[in-house]
This record gives sequence, C-alpha cells and structure tokens, in this order.
Amino acid sequence: MTTFHDFSADTIAGSQDVFDRFAGQVVLVVNTASECGLTPQYDGLQKLQDEYKDRGFTVLGFPCNQFGGQEPGDEEQIQQFCRTEFSVDFPLYKKVEVNGIDTHPLWAWLKSEKQGEDGADIEWNFAKFLIDGDGRVVERYAPQTTPEQLRGDIEQLLSSDAEQG
Repeated sequence: MTTFHDFSADTIAGSQDVFDRFAGQVVLVVNTASECGLTPQYDGLQKLQDEYKDRGFTVLGFPCNQFGGQEPGDEEQIQQFCRTEFSVDFPLYKKVEVNGIDTHPLWAWLKSEKQGEDGADIEWNFAKFLIDGDGRVVERYAPQTTPEQLRGDIEQLLSSDAEQG
C-alpha cells in the first residue's frame, strides 16, 4: 500500500526531500501561492507550525502557478516572499503542478486518496491534505478552509498518534 512516506520532492533550495523522514509525524500538505486572495493563510499555517512542531507536526508548502498565474516568481523570489512577509520557516518545495498531465506524483496520489467537493482535481490555491503518522490521508480541506479551522483535527491526530506511539 502506498503512503505519503513513499514520496519525495525537490525543496525550494534544490535538494531532494524524502518523506519517509516524516514517519510518525502529522503533516499538512498545502498548495500555495504568493499573489492569491488566500495568501494571508500563510500566517495561519505558520502559527500551526509554531504551535504544534514540538509535538510532531509540520506544514509542507508546495507553490503552484496553475490558478490565475498567482505564483509567478522563481523559487528564490517565493522563498524570500514567504520569509519576509509571513516569517515562514516550514518546508517549502519547488513549484509543482497539482492538476493536469504534469501533476506531481505526490499530488496525484493525494487526489486519489481524497476527492474534493468537485471531484479529484484541486480547486484552487491553498487546498490542504492532513496526513497521519502512518502516512495516510485523513482529510482534505477546501482552499477556503482556514488553518485555524484545522486545529481540532490536528489535535485529535496528535493525541491519537501519541497514544499509539
């Protein structure tokens, strides 16, 4: 059975990140954009990272330019923007495609695990997938779902993973 831990992606700095390093952790995977009406969600995502990182949680941001061209910059510009505007310190990855023939393999798998309201395709920037410590997709959230609205689900997973661990 395929899990999140079977995948990898290139970091925004250019190295490869193998996701088996997140085994036992709760992960929130998000497709992001710097020029979107939802971009202020970076602030909430960083707050989740700050609040839960010591309990085995991390946010992973995947910039994507497929929705309205709202992530036009290169990796250096994206990283600079995220750090300067939102003090982002959670892992960021190279720009990916989340729909279409060039969909990144991780995103193809995520979509196959949890359909959205309109089917498998990602609807817009800031779609979110919550992954448990075993690498299974627990929930998919619409882009308009704010990071703050995920606290209960994250708490529940961290508590159940701690009980099992």
